[in-house]
Amino acid sequence: MKNPSPIAFAAAALLSLAACENKPEEVDSRAPDPMAEALKNAPKVELPPAVAASKTLRCGDNSLIYVEFFQGDKQVTVRTEKGGTVTMLKAPNAGEPYVADGGYKLTGTPKSVEVTLPGKGSKTCHT
Repeated sequence: MKNPSPIAFAAAALLSLAACENKPEEVDSRAPDPMAEALKNAPKVELPPAVAASKTLRCGDNSLIYVEFFQGDKQVTVRTEKGGTVTMLKAPNAGEPYVADGGYKLTGTPKSVEVTLPGKGSKTCHT
């Protein structure tokens, strides 16, 4: 038996390589995002408004209240003590009174407000 010629062997190797595409295989080790479709179809998120003014106001009975007014004029936060519990009051439309459950109501500007607090009645407060 004769050994196959090195030329025939080289020709066979070249033909087999020519049949293959010489593209590198792309490997991605990341798993597909299971929430990709849900996130793509999700509604746009509205960011909370920024604080427009943070004020400490003195009331007619010599007490203090702490009020933060937010941009958009649709919400404020009120505290009756420094570092106390924050209550969010919201207005249905800009320019209308801010209200919250429990009897909270606030009207005014960062310089002067009329506030109604549960169990304390209504009072006027100024900067």
